[in-house]
Amino acid sequence: MKGFVFHGPGKSAWEEVPDPGIKEPTDAIVRVETTTICGTDLHILKGDVPEVRPGTVLGHEAVGEIVEIGGDVHTVQPGDRVLVSCITACGRCGYCWERTYSQCRGGGGWILGRVIDGTQAEFVRVPFADLSVHTLPGAMDGRDAVLLADIFPTAYEVGVLNGHVRPGDSVAVVGAGPIGLAAIAMTGLFAPGRIVAVDLAASRLDAAKQLGADALADAREAPEQLIADLTDGLGADVAVEAVGAPESFELCTRVVRPGGHVANVGVHGRPVTLHLEELWSRNLTITTGLVDTYSTPTLLRMAAAGRIPTSSLITHTFTLDQMEEAYDVFGRGADTGALKVVLGGEQHEVVAVRAA
Repeated sequence: MKGFVFHGPGKSAWEEVPDPGIKEPTDAIVRVETTTICGTDLHILKGDVPEVRPGTVLGHEAVGEIVEIGGDVHTVQPGDRVLVSCITACGRCGYCWERTYSQCRGGGGWILGRVIDGTQAEFVRVPFADLSVHTLPGAMDGRDAVLLADIFPTAYEVGVLNGHVRPGDSVAVVGAGPIGLAAIAMTGLFAPGRIVAVDLAASRLDAAKQLGADALADAREAPEQLIADLTDGLGADVAVEAVGAPESFELCTRVVRPGGHVANVGVHGRPVTLHLEELWSRNLTITTGLVDTYSTPTLLRMAAAGRIPTSSLITHTFTLDQMEEAYDVFGRGADTGALKVVLGGEQHEVVAVRAA
């Protein structure tokens, strides 16, 4: 089979790799129907995630068909169409009992495309399949489902829920990439008073407006003043950091009101200064997190009912063997307008972002 292989910072290729096989009785083998590229994959290619060793197949999101299961797998059968979660859970350790699956100590956590071969391939081995794949409801389209493997649970759990968004809140989302846009869409479920999107790219701000942002701010044009003006000088109740850069994190700490919440969602590859000399007296709550995906079953039901605009974020589709082209388009999002690219099927097209 073929997979997209990391060969060190700046080096990767779509190439022949060994077929995966059952290694443990809790494994399942999934034929990949649909996969996608995450901003975290770009961080890996830059060398920001040093634990990813050369020779690893990347990817941690997929929809596909179960083709083989180990003897201790009980919740799925060959032929089932499933969502492969970005987080693998053993289900037995203390963290899993608390639904903190990202910190699994039994061999799970974020392992696909990081410490074992991932989903950007024709087939993938999924450990602990009983808790790490989810049967798709009905005939749910793979394009809709695949974004529930990572970005929507991440935006919901690490952004909206960790940020304690409540009805009537003013919410600033700094970064209108895929995660930020998903955070805007999920924030809308909580009837906020106002959502402000901050980004450098006009195309992403336009997408933010379509997905529910009430006000748009160019990050280069004093977004602090706009947010202050919209909140009677107090600042946002919740600031969601969805970039993973020192500048965006520090901006969040400047635009949040005293007693507010800063929810860091972005993946940081550089040190960030925490200005406690300015923040210590402001009663702020700052949260970080890797998604646990405990919300995935709920989000699947909501998506099946049309409550989550998942495929609205998809701007480009490719076939699997166009993986290298897809990475190029996604990695140059500022030039190409790419928000989320999906791979699988026969299409290769550009589509407009649709309103929620």
